[in-house]
Amino acid sequence: MRIVSLLPSATEILFALGLDEQIVGVSHECDTPAQARTKPVVIRSRIPPDCPSGEIDRLVWEFVSRGESLYSVDAEALEELAPDLIITQDLCHVCAASPEDLSAALARFAKPPKVLCLNPLDLGEVWRDILRVGEETATAERARCLVAELEARMSATEMEVRRAPRRPRVALLEWLDPFYVGGHWVPEMIARAGGDDLFGRPRTPSFRITPEQVIREAPEFLLIAPCGYSASQARDEYLQTAFPLGWEAIPAVREGQVFALEASGYFSRPGPRLVEGFEALAQLFHRAGSTGESFSSIVLPVGAEWRSARAASG
Repeated sequence: MRIVSLLPSATEILFALGLDEQIVGVSHECDTPAQARTKPVVIRSRIPPDCPSGEIDRLVWEFVSRGESLYSVDAEALEELAPDLIITQDLCHVCAASPEDLSAALARFAKPPKVLCLNPLDLGEVWRDILRVGEETATAERARCLVAELEARMSATEMEVRRAPRRPRVALLEWLDPFYVGGHWVPEMIARAGGDDLFGRPRTPSFRITPEQVIREAPEFLLIAPCGYSASQARDEYLQTAFPLGWEAIPAVREGQVFALEASGYFSRPGPRLVEGFEALAQLFHRAGSTGESFSSIVLPVGAEWRSARAASG
C-alpha cells in the first residue's frame, strides 16, 4: 500500500504502526519521527514561515474571509506518487489540509485514492482514529496493542492523581496575539491530569478570551502552548508579549508557576504523544506519574525569567 499523510499526527501514527516504508508523501509539517522529514512533501502552507503570531492571525482571517485555503497542494507530485490512501482531516482548516484542499488534485486521477478523514474531538476519538488507521492499513492488531498501551499509561497516572488533596486552577493559552484557550482534547487532558481548566471546554474548538479575563479568574498554573510551537518558541512569545496592569498579581505569575509547553508534539497534535503531554501535566500539577522521568523538553518554566526581564526593564 502507498500512503500519503497530510497530518503530522497521522504520520506519527503510521510510523508507530510500522508503516514507514509505505509512506510515500507527507505535509510540510510532518517532522516526527526524524525519518518523516525524508519523505516527499506534497502540501505546503501559504502562510510565510517565521511570521509573528499576530500576523499569522491576521493572514488566517484574510484567507478565511475570502473563502481561500491556507494550503497549496502539489497536484503533479501527488499524482506521480500514486497513493492508494490519503489521510487528512476536516476538523480545523487552520491546522492542516482538508478534503476540499485535495479536490482539484484528485480530479487528475483516473482512479482516485481512498481518503481517510480524521476528526477527533476528545482523547477517546484520538484512540479510535488510531484503530481506524490500523483497519485501513492491515495493521489492526498493532493498532489495538498501541491503544491498549496508551490507555494503560493514562489510567496508571490517573490513579495517582485521584489521591491528590486538591485540584489547582489552570489556564492554558493556545495563542497569545490575540489570546485563545485550548479546546477539543486539551481540557480533558488537564482535567484527567488533576487540574481545573478555568476556560477550556471539552470537545469544543479553541476560542478567544481577553487578558483581563485571565487576571479575573486568577489561575494558579498558567500554561503557554501556542498551537504548533515548540516550548522554546512559546517561551520567547510569552517573554515578548505586553500584558495589562494586574498581570503580575495573577497567582501563577506571582508564584512563578508559568510554563511554556511543547505544544507542537504533545498537545496540539492528536496522536500517540498526547499521553506524554498528559503525564507531563500530572507531574507538573501533582508530581504524579512516570516516576523519575524528566519532562524538561515538554515543559519549560518561564515565570522567573519573565519577572527578571520585567525588573530589568524597570
